[in-house]
Amino acid sequence: MPNQYKPTPPLDELTPHILRYWKTRLNDKEIVLALQKHFDTERYGIGLTKFRQIRVDMGLERSRRQGHTIETIREAVMELRQMFPHAGTREMIGLLFHEKNMSVAKSVMMSYFAAYEPELVRQRKARRLKRKRFWAAGVNDLFAVDQHDKWLRFGLGLHTGVELFSGRIMWIRVWHSNRNPQLILSYYLDTITELGHMPLITQSDLGTENYGIANAQTLLRQRYDPTLQGTLQHRWMRTKKNVMPEITWSQLRRRFTPGFETLLDEGVIEGWYDSGNTLHMMVFRWVFIPWLQQELNAYRDRVNNTAKRRDRNKILPHGVPNLIYDSPEDFGALDFKVSIDHEGIDYVRNFYINASNPVFDIVPPMLGDFIEHCYDAMGRPAVTRLSVWDVYRNILSAVQLAENPHPNLLLTENEDAHASALQLIGGHADLPFNEEMDGMYYMGGVRGGLGLGTS
Repeated sequence: MPNQYKPTPPLDELTPHILRYWKTRLNDKEIVLALQKHFDTERYGIGLTKFRQIRVDMGLERSRRQGHTIETIREAVMELRQMFPHAGTREMIGLLFHEKNMSVAKSVMMSYFAAYEPELVRQRKARRLKRKRFWAAGVNDLFAVDQHDKWLRFGLGLHTGVELFSGRIMWIRVWHSNRNPQLILSYYLDTITELGHMPLITQSDLGTENYGIANAQTLLRQRYDPTLQGTLQHRWMRTKKNVMPEITWSQLRRRFTPGFETLLDEGVIEGWYDSGNTLHMMVFRWVFIPWLQQELNAYRDRVNNTAKRRDRNKILPHGVPNLIYDSPEDFGALDFKVSIDHEGIDYVRNFYINASNPVFDIVPPMLGDFIEHCYDAMGRPAVTRLSVWDVYRNILSAVQLAENPHPNLLLTENEDAHASALQLIGGHADLPFNEEMDGMYYMGGVRGGLGLGTS
């Protein structure tokens, strides 16, 4: 790509964009092309040779330069295998890249598996994929949300929101509840506040925990487009499955959950954690929820910066979810985002969310202060995959050995379900459901839920 001898753009302006595109695993030529959007091309220029020099100076090296072999990656793979026992070639390459800053060639990874994990390779090849067929009109056509209950036995509830067209995970959260409508709404409002825009519609299974999102989405959309009065701007999946979040949970169960579930089970099996013991549960929340959220954030970042495996049956675009979402025009796609203002967000937040609701406390505040004091006295050790149970046990022991805390410190949040409940706004018709002759169905909000049409 010719530079025409123009000066290179200021590196302090270019560096964040280089790092963002590097995380998506684009090649050098693709990154140079993408960078053109971020500087004045009439004034500045950058070619492949200059970019490669900058990249190497930043410590960003490709697999050939790093020169890894099956022996040099073995220790890192064995460590990652503890938490990601089902990771295949693509997944493990991504884990090495994002967690260990190691660029490993596919051929090296396959040779490693053939040498050290032949049985796991056979197991992975035996799996079969079930396909669902659905479509959206473009980016920000809809967000689909869903909860995941598999970890409730540990006292942990998961929740996610997915942008359907790009496949981007907008949030994936862990907390001690995933059924409180005010909590669920806060996830959505936090996300669109950060984005500065919202989708045309939201979508979920039918459930009272989703009434907050349905109400807020409808009121905000009507605020910016009064012609939408009378129609709910949230789609309930009554007869059809909420496919995209189910795919997200399925991938999480395969790619993330096994190793972390084994680690969580260890504490139960060893008798360190009893979810029926109030003090155990509170210390567990305080230690594990922030740590697990960091791990889930890292997982979300990996997924959003990794291109999906190519599938000729897929209707939606192939590519890196973050790139599709941020630059839909590069994929021949439309962006239906609706700009929002803080006044509107603040209105629905104040109207539907009680900030003093105990559900927003990780533990009761007085107990939280006491645990924080114990953690400070321990020297605030880092919480990692290897240390998390040790930190939990040491804090639990410190709390137990202290003079018995007043019982009020150990109260659960005593969440009042009635006080947290939200009623669905009345007098609104549902969005139409548009299923086509070939069995595909449109789930978005274009033309009131009818899709792009033929004209």
